Amino acid sequence: MIKFIEKDPYAPIQYSYEVSKVLYHKQSKFQDIMVFENPFFGKVLVLDGVVQITEKDEFFYHEMLVHIILNSHPDPKKVVVIGGGDGGTVREVLKHKSVEKVFFIEIDEDVISVSKKFFPSVAGGVIDKRVEIKCMDGAEFIKGRRSDIDAVIVDSTDIVGFAKSLFTRNFFRAINNCLKEDGMFVTLSESLHFHKDMVVEVQKTMKASFPVVDLYTAPLATYAGNWWSFSVGSKKLDPREIRRKDKIKTKYYGPEIHGSAFMPKDMYAKLLAGKLGW
Repeated sequence: MIKFIEKDPYAPIQYSYEVSKVLYHKQSKFQDIMVFENPFFGKVLVLDGVVQITEKDEFFYHEMLVHIILNSHPDPKKVVVIGGGDGGTVREVLKHKSVEKVFFIEIDEDVISVSKKFFPSVAGGVIDKRVEIKCMDGAEFIKGRRSDIDAVIVDSTDIVGFAKSLFTRNFFRAINNCLKEDGMFVTLSESLHFHKDMVVEVQKTMKASFPVVDLYTAPLATYAGNWWSFSVGSKKLDPREIRRKDKIKTKYYGPEIHGSAFMPKDMYAKLLAGKLGW
């Protein structure tokens, strides 16, 4: 059986996967896209040599990226999802009955079409009438919007290449401008095991644009470093507090997970001060 060896630009180790069958492999306008089958994880989506999702465990990432801020927000109606061409983030957003509009901004339309074909349980929600798909740079979509969005969720690839535009001070400032007065924002921010300096950099850059910035984590077996972090920016609301009691169907996320996911405040202070012991 052949093996796929991941080419993660930041990981100090390499992950390998058995490949039962390659289902798709083409170069899009922006990146190399591959889908293969693995005996344990099922179908696997790979972009530029890095695993993005697997059928078996994608829910850990998508649930934790979405439900923390949408349950911390009192009434999210209009949501922007940037990236996440596989559709998993959109699927989780649509579980919230308050949501009336989702702007789905994915620069590579080929990722959307490939995911709809090979990952229908993940991408099925993108055809919902509440979803408006725009294939463009998320930073360009955000630029110039003013105070009309409740939540922005960034589900990008690693912080390299064209994804770098989604982690700049100018981008974070533009997000702040597009949010309503109680708006909230979340983005992936890499692994605390392997990318601690990058996590801190994202936090400090966000602090220049948001009065409330915080960090939570989740265990993700297929992402380098496994202890994955998510950075939250808020105009005034504390993301650690649950403000809504919607009963949504999840496999991992729940009220106890919500509270325990956030880094303890003393540990968070040590992280920002460069005083953690690794």
